[in-house]
Amino acid sequence: MRRPRLRAPAWTATLAWKSAVFITVMCCAFAALLGVLVHTAVTRETVDEARTEALSRLNDVIAAYEAGEELPPDSGIDPPGLPASLRALAVSGHQGTLVADHHGRPAMWAAAPANGRALATAIDYSRSAHVINSLDRAIVGSSLLAIGATLLVGAFAVTRVTRRLHQTAQVARRIGAGDLDARVDDPRTSDPSRPQDEVAIVAGALDTMASTLQRKLLAEQRFTADVAHELRTPLTGLSAAAELLPAGRPAELVRDRVRTMRTLTEDLLEISRLDARTEEVDLAVHELAPLAVRVAGASGTETEVRVLGAEAGTRARPVRVETDKRRLERVLGNLIANAHQHGRPPVVVTVDGPVVTVRDHGPGFPDYLLAGGPQRFRTEEGGKGHGLGLTIAVGQSAVIGAELVFANAEDGGAVARLTLPEYVRLDGGEPPGHDDQTEAT
Repeated sequence: MRRPRLRAPAWTATLAWKSAVFITVMCCAFAALLGVLVHTAVTRETVDEARTEALSRLNDVIAAYEAGEELPPDSGIDPPGLPASLRALAVSGHQGTLVADHHGRPAMWAAAPANGRALATAIDYSRSAHVINSLDRAIVGSSLLAIGATLLVGAFAVTRVTRRLHQTAQVARRIGAGDLDARVDDPRTSDPSRPQDEVAIVAGALDTMASTLQRKLLAEQRFTADVAHELRTPLTGLSAAAELLPAGRPAELVRDRVRTMRTLTEDLLEISRLDARTEEVDLAVHELAPLAVRVAGASGTETEVRVLGAEAGTRARPVRVETDKRRLERVLGNLIANAHQHGRPPVVVTVDGPVVTVRDHGPGFPDYLLAGGPQRFRTEEGGKGHGLGLTIAVGQSAVIGAELVFANAEDGGAVARLTLPEYVRLDGGEPPGHDDQTEAT
């Protein structure tokens, strides 16, 4: 059995954390290098001074020994505490010095040969050792202080950069969500005299891209609205002229095509209003199941409506949603019409709480629609497409605050799932704007 791999927390992937680690490592490395250099230089100088003093005293001891005079304190032939390595050096005929303990305190020993033995002396080295230890503590303390100060300054500088990056990312997400008026407006991009860093360059490029995209979309929206408006007048006249044609098959074909063109024109106008975000929502509380039954009946198709939670001979718990009734009927009508037009029967509308699912048993939605949503007038091979109905359904769902998801059933067929905001009255009273009509389900 494989053990689960431990993953680092998400915050360790942030730029601020990586910058803090980098700054800390570099500060520690620099402090360690500087501390080693200072420690080495000061220790060498201190040891050299103590060695010079010890050798000078050793010369005095040698002179006293040769003159037969009394030797100074802490001096003598093979004195107690003399390090063995230094004694061996002196016996071999060489002078030398060594730092070692003497009576429990650090001392600088100096020894010279004397008739096959070692003549040695020791001077107090505790003061020099104390100086070196104090220097080491000062180096460590100053290094920690320098690392802390550098971290604070570095964190302040990095936070300013990351804050600007987060702002740029937030604006990018707002643009992706459809808010084309969102801009970073970095002050460095608006003032050419100020130097621009990489973040300002990215922010300026994002603002330029958003402005260009907004201009193109607005031009497309104006074109769609203008075409739809221009078509309404001749279509109205054409519709009136078609009604004057003598009864017959040709007249029926003309009237049918005129109705189709009028429907398409109205759809284009509705899409242009959705794109312009000028729609006003008339929210009220409605019972969902009767509304779905009414829309399915008005579609003129054989559509089965199932209300989950209802036992045989009883009515399901009434589920009320706060929505715009006209727009919700438009969404459900388009989903049912699309299921009959591009799928195969049976078409089933299922009401499960605040969720309405429309399913057919045809070939299912194409891959492009599942990946990126419906596209206007997109057609597949063989001339099959989804026109504007699903595009309008998606737009109207967003207006009323509902979530519309497209999927394919495992056993075949397209599934459109609409989730509405359920209304819950905490005090148990009748909700405002409640639809009192009761309809059989």
